[in-house]
Amino acid sequence: MPELPEVEVVRHGLQPAIVGARIESVEVFDSRALTRHTGSAADFEARLVGRGMRAAVRRGKFLWLSLDAPDGAVPAGGAAPAHEAIMVHLGMSGQMLLREPGAPAERHERVRFAIRNPEHGELAIVFADQRTFGSLAVDPLVPTSDNAAGGFGDEAPLVPAQAAHIGRDPLDTAFDELAFRSRLARSSSGIKRVMLDQTVASGIGNIYADEALWAARVHPETAARDLSIRAANRLLAEVRAVLQKALAEGGTSFDAQYVNVNGQAGYFAHSLNAYGRGGAPCPRCGGPIRREAFANRSSHFCPRCQRRR
Repeated sequence: MPELPEVEVVRHGLQPAIVGARIESVEVFDSRALTRHTGSAADFEARLVGRGMRAAVRRGKFLWLSLDAPDGAVPAGGAAPAHEAIMVHLGMSGQMLLREPGAPAERHERVRFAIRNPEHGELAIVFADQRTFGSLAVDPLVPTSDNAAGGFGDEAPLVPAQAAHIGRDPLDTAFDELAFRSRLARSSSGIKRVMLDQTVASGIGNIYADEALWAARVHPETAARDLSIRAANRLLAEVRAVLQKALAEGGTSFDAQYVNVNGQAGYFAHSLNAYGRGGAPCPRCGGPIRREAFANRSSHFCPRCQRRR
């Protein structure tokens, strides 16, 4: 599943096309791509055609395209019109691709938007999804609980209702380090399980949890509350370092599913020290990396460097 770096690469690629653009048309080819939308495919199309787009925004693994109010909207009682966004769930294999207008259909194409940008002209945004676990939805934007920007890409203190429960990610300037350490101190669960809890710190998935734990020399099954303040701070620093490095390298692409808006793969897979390297020598000590089953997935760690205390 795409994690923070992969989703941020997509957001960053969409932003120049989104800002100030107008949606000219929407075509839904597969209604399974709208499982989280409360209305029909016709409703989805009708609510978007003619709408202006303000920004591509991300929090953790969550991505949304914020919208202007509908043309001619008359607020009831003089109140400001409700803000809305296109909420994008990439699922396991979802892709948001930028294409020229009239470009041939993509393999596994589910939804296509024709937009007009004042600077870049006509463009197409394609939502393609091989496994159909991803989804698009028109979702209301609600105020953030801390009055800080909802996510990267827009200063508005708004977040889609479907993502309001998601915590801030460690690269967010509004991330609360004290609250993070407090959550660790109260939890008897293994530290990796806590790191994957998106209400604690969003954007961290299996890949980057394994990499940060390896870098911090922490065993994934260490009880979160057993980490000292110093160890918790070191782990948080390594999480940020791993995420930043992955961002610089375009994310992690093991196959053709994890790509940017131009269909290009990232190359952080070449920098992995632990994840996916079961049986290979640890880059730090030379001992074998161990792979163990973990919550229908796998954990990868060095039993010599990351001793369970």
